[in-house]
Amino acid sequence: MELQDPKMNGALPGSAVEQEHEGFLPSHSPSPGRKPAQFMDQFEGKTSFGMSVFNLSNAIMGSGILGLAYAMAHTGILLFLALLLCIALLSSYSIHLLLTCAGVVGIRAYEQLGQRALGPAGKVVVAAVICLHNVGAMSSYLFIIKSELPLVIATFLDMDPEGDWFLKGNLLIIIVSVLIILPLALMRHLGYLGYTSGLSLTCMLFFLISVIYKKFQLGCTVGHNETAVESKSSPSLPIQGLNTSCEAQMFTADSQMFYTVPIMAFAFVCHPEVLPIYTELCRPSKRRMQAVANVSIGAMFCMYGLTATFGYLTFYSNVEAEMLHMYSQHDLLILCVRLAVLLAVTLTVPVVLFPIRRALQQLLFPSKAFSWPRHVAIALILLVLVNVLVICVPTIRDIFGVIGSTSAPSLIFILPSIFYLRIVPSEVEPLYSWPKIQALCFGVLGVLFMAISLGFMFANWATGQSHVSGH
Repeated sequence: MELQDPKMNGALPGSAVEQEHEGFLPSHSPSPGRKPAQFMDQFEGKTSFGMSVFNLSNAIMGSGILGLAYAMAHTGILLFLALLLCIALLSSYSIHLLLTCAGVVGIRAYEQLGQRALGPAGKVVVAAVICLHNVGAMSSYLFIIKSELPLVIATFLDMDPEGDWFLKGNLLIIIVSVLIILPLALMRHLGYLGYTSGLSLTCMLFFLISVIYKKFQLGCTVGHNETAVESKSSPSLPIQGLNTSCEAQMFTADSQMFYTVPIMAFAFVCHPEVLPIYTELCRPSKRRMQAVANVSIGAMFCMYGLTATFGYLTFYSNVEAEMLHMYSQHDLLILCVRLAVLLAVTLTVPVVLFPIRRALQQLLFPSKAFSWPRHVAIALILLVLVNVLVICVPTIRDIFGVIGSTSAPSLIFILPSIFYLRIVPSEVEPLYSWPKIQALCFGVLGVLFMAISLGFMFANWATGQSHVSGH
């Protein structure tokens, strides 16, 4: 029997007040004289299936899409697609674990699942991991705005991007944060962002179509200086294990492969947004929300795969970690693509901010009713902190590396498996049952991912080599 949380964003019936303060509903028979949970007055979401797909897809889509062609260059086409498919399936299974736990105890808050599974400490750990990961994601989006927006405006105005004061990246991210991000972040319900999420995904679809078109327009760019390609890579650096001709590799391996695999592994991180989207879903049920997740993950798998494949088949082994840098800055189509990518990441920031605010409210104000001053204050403080971080730190790639290597495997693998093992009653699924063995192996896989990612990152620091990052 799937129970649902009656508390989200609505008035509680008198019989559920104590449950609101505990943050979960009873998983077994109700007390004498009390109606079963499914007959209680419940918050009914109003977000349609399609809008929920847009929101979750937008949460999955990250700046890392610009580096997927680079990842394919260091793994080969078939190995890359096989790994990407495996990670997409694992992400879907992870969401299945979350929704199962939510159904057992009637919770639709990641932080409250942590409290139910591990006590108060679990709630704090989950909230901290969500905040850490999503602040890193927000910062990566604002870094893209900081670096790309001055170039786009300067190209449109035919000016030097380093010249005038109004082309400074630090000023522009403040303007974008105040005029675009903040108003969207002040919306009370995540479902309202479905329209902006749809626009954001349309921009990324335009990016994909342009990459495919450029492949057929440019042809083979390797070794031809007369093409419109502007690579920033040093020609003196040897490319190990890769061909330098227009020949696609199906399978390949080199030292960079161990840095690119985590990009793919973290490409489907959307778990902090799953339960808030579930809360606001119209006619919510576990099966309906799992369908939302499967459609979103499937769509992003197709978009990731096509972007990486055609980007790689355009530049082959010469492709850079940020693919847009490979094209001419004076190409009108690529200029429009840069503008579309900027719009997409700008509209994604409010979606990423929602789980942070929810985590902070669950942690600091668990029993408080909704308050507009608190709602606005948290959004303002978060945006100010992220803007200060992006402005004051010249490069936080290695900080993002630590965040991505710890929070992402925790959110995808480790925490959902722990929740499942701790929350699902032993009389429903015995400890040695196949579903719980699967969940245990899933958590162990996450620990291995974390250890390998951190190990190679520290080795990278020790050797002084560069690597790519991004959500």
